[in-house]
Parts: sequence; C-alpha cells; structure tokens
Amino acid sequence: MGKIVYLMGKSSSGKDTVYKKLLEEKELSLHTVALYTTRPIRVGEKEGVEYHFTDEEGFQKLQREGKVIEDRLYRTVQGGWRYFTVAQEDDFEPERNYLMIGTLESYEKVRDYFGKERMLPVFIDLDDGVRLQRALDRERAQEVPQYEEMCRRFLADTQDFGEEKIRAAGIGKRFVNDDLDRCLAEILCYIKETCGKQETDQKKE
Repeated sequence: MGKIVYLMGKSSSGKDTVYKKLLEEKELSLHTVALYTTRPIRVGEKEGVEYHFTDEEGFQKLQREGKVIEDRLYRTVQGGWRYFTVAQEDDFEPERNYLMIGTLESYEKVRDYFGKERMLPVFIDLDDGVRLQRALDRERAQEVPQYEEMCRRFLADTQDFGEEKIRAAGIGKRFVNDDLDRCLAEILCYIKETCGKQETDQKKE
C-alpha cells in the first residue's frame, strides 16, 4: 500500500517550500492532490494546480454527495474561507505515494479516513520569532499587505498547534527548518527509509 506523506506546521514555517522541493524529487514519485477552497483565486494561481476553486454552494454540494474527507473554515478579515479535501475517483490509488499539506486537524481527519498505516506525518517546526519575521517579510512584499490577517494566522497557530494536540495526534518526529537544505535532506531520508521498508515488507509477504 502506498503512503500519504502529510506535511504540516505553523504558518511561515516553510512547509510550502518543502512541499515544492519534495515534488522535484523524481525518485520519490510523489503524486499530488489539489485541495479545494472557497477563497478567491490569487494572481499567478491556476485552477487545479494550487487549488480547485469553488464557492460555498459548491462545497455544500460535494458534502451532500459524501465526497468531502475533511474541511476547515477560517474566519479571515476578508470573510469566511473554506479549505477541504475531496475524494475523487482518480485520486488516492492504493499503490501510489501521495504528498499532501494541511493542518494538524486536517491530518487527523485524513488519517481517520484512510487509516494510520497509510499515513506518514511530516511536521515542520521553527522558532516563533523566526517565523514571525519571515511572515512580516513575506507580507511586506505583497502588493496589498494584509498585516491584520497575518497576525490572526500567527496567533491562531498557538491554539491549532498546541503541544497537547500534537501529542494527541501521535506526532513524535519533527523537522526543524532553520536550514532548508539540512531540513530537506532529513525529510528525504525519512521518506525513503519508510517507503523502502514498506516495499521490503511487501516483498516478504
């Protein structure tokens, strides 16, 4: 059975960068699953690449059809935005390895849906002071900086990624992203070891 490598971490911890770097590793053969969102599409984004873009009505329709695996509603300064995972017919083939990214809560829901044995959690960690500076630098570079929303996300992380919640989710191993090259090398080694062990066990069976 293939693995679902699930990246998670607080805002500005660098998980988006790690996500892109892992996809460049052809040896891993990781397949992507585009999440759905009701937020407006941003400049440079493409439908079906970063996300599938829909609205609240579209979300409700998919939920009634029983296709929503997990969903999150964020009360932003621009209004409520949903992010959610949908079980499509051509997604999550049993023998493939997938790469996903989300929150601690979304990880737990995906794990409960597919089973613990299929999940490979990768938790990206970073000092709060460094994260805050990164978030500020990134927001300054935007055409219209949203400092209020940046602060909301940063403070929400304290609740969403509390230590008790991390332990309850069964997350033991963490990868500190204070040096991208080193962090990425550790994650690659972790994935290869786990997937390699999986292939060995399957051959024994």
